Amino acid sequence: MEKFVIEGGNRLEGSLSIKGAKNSMLPIMAASVLSGSSEGVELHNIPDILDMHVMARILQSLGTRVKFNDNTLQLNVDDLHSYTISDELMREMRSSIFLMGPLLARLGKVRVTYPGGCSIGLRPVDLHFKGLEAMGARIREEKGYIMASASRLRGTEIHLDYPSVGATENLMMAAVLARGKTVINNAAKEPEIVDLQNFLNAMGADIRGAGTETLRIVGVEGLGRCSYRIIPDRIVAGTYLMAAAITGGRLLLKEIIPVHLDAVVAKMREAGVEIKATEDSLEVIGGELKGVETLRTLPYPGFPTDLQPPIMALLAVAEGNSTITESVFENRFKHVNELKRLNANISVEGRTALIKGVKKLYGAEVETTDLRAGAALILAGLAAEGTTVISQIKHVDRGYERIELDLQQLGAKIKRI
Repeated sequence: MEKFVIEGGNRLEGSLSIKGAKNSMLPIMAASVLSGSSEGVELHNIPDILDMHVMARILQSLGTRVKFNDNTLQLNVDDLHSYTISDELMREMRSSIFLMGPLLARLGKVRVTYPGGCSIGLRPVDLHFKGLEAMGARIREEKGYIMASASRLRGTEIHLDYPSVGATENLMMAAVLARGKTVINNAAKEPEIVDLQNFLNAMGADIRGAGTETLRIVGVEGLGRCSYRIIPDRIVAGTYLMAAAITGGRLLLKEIIPVHLDAVVAKMREAGVEIKATEDSLEVIGGELKGVETLRTLPYPGFPTDLQPPIMALLAVAEGNSTITESVFENRFKHVNELKRLNANISVEGRTALIKGVKKLYGAEVETTDLRAGAALILAGLAAEGTTVISQIKHVDRGYERIELDLQQLGAKIKRI
């Protein structure tokens, strides 16, 4: 069991470049099975994180040849032969459900179990199923497995009851080889949706509308090879912005897309943080923090739920009171009790947390419950007086590439043991 040990109280200073987005990389890796080229696809700016390796193992189990070196991933799917993903691999990662759409489109059938991942609340897959059934898929459950089949999916009009990122991406991938035109209404607008569209179009798909609430996909006969660079990870970037702010430091983030963080920057400025923006960078300058009256997580372009735990750590040491309402996942306050071990003053009622800022956090032993909760505890540990020991850091490794090395480079006293 690896742990992080943090000696708090050190300002973060310096600059960092941000690697590719986990939430873009995973569906794009899944979409690679749609390539009919013997040359496969090449993906650049890939973070060396646990979720990437799990998805790579899933793809290998289906017959994909995978090579990863120096943040470049090569995927060759010309020998794709299996449509079954084992229960063991499905349980390791929520994003494995992304393979339903592309496997149905490529092989005409798929066999999966319900996916696992972080326990932050219900993330029903019924929207995935309803959309695929509308496109002609036959879906049934059998002995714990979900079986889906279709000789060839057909284009149709789909209205999502909720702008689910996962459902939008799965249906996009299914539709690219479907017969005719598919329209997805109330689609998710996240930057990762735009990235997936651009990747699929680079392989020869015909998709328009990503980033708006309506997607239009005209099915094509086949997709080819491509070389593609993943967009930078806005959640990792936001985490580091908050890490610098909570320590009163100064940090320049390079090779990012600042507009993807507009909602985050707005709330951080409201909390008293000075942030300077250019076309491809953000610089944060720490100062006196103050509470924010209301913060509500929302689908993009609202404040991202993935940065709710880190900003809660930040607001825990801000002067005054703050209120956070979590409207996306009902169980995403599991980090609250762990932050309270560090002297945070937080109370929760339903989906709303009231944070009363304290002058100091104090080091303690805490446990990570999920990926973003782990980021919050790291931030709190950086600001705390004394030593903080964080266990179950495997969750953090799912989405951050050796986060301790980045923080050490910026002056933090953190080590992995």
